[in-house]
Amino acid sequence: MSSTRPHILLVEDEENFGSLLKNYLELSDYSVEWARDGNLGYNLVMKQMFDLCILDVMMPSRDGFTLAEDIRKVNREVPIVFLTARGEKEDQIRGYTIGADDYITKPFDSELFLFKIESILKRSALKD
Repeated sequence: MSSTRPHILLVEDEENFGSLLKNYLELSDYSVEWARDGNLGYNLVMKQMFDLCILDVMMPSRDGFTLAEDIRKVNREVPIVFLTARGEKEDQIRGYTIGADDYITKPFDSELFLFKIESILKRSALKD
């Protein structure tokens, strides 16, 4: 994790929710790059380093599971959190099998969400 504000990749196709979550994370002192589909998210991963990736599952172009698999091919260490409406057990198992650090279903508690992110980032920083 960098010594400045943690740099987060948010990949979320729903315009209102993505904008709201980006603003919320920035108000919580995170630097956020927001991609509106999986292909755009992948392009950002190939150009920049991130401290954490937050991925929706259901997206056009490249779904979140495929994006996470592609991220893992180029960066095995970056923490990945799925934030999605898909809460079925099979989906959660798939997410963790790919290498997710957490799998959070919508709707979610925003305060607990921040604590989870902070915890994951602290653990990740200890590995460095």
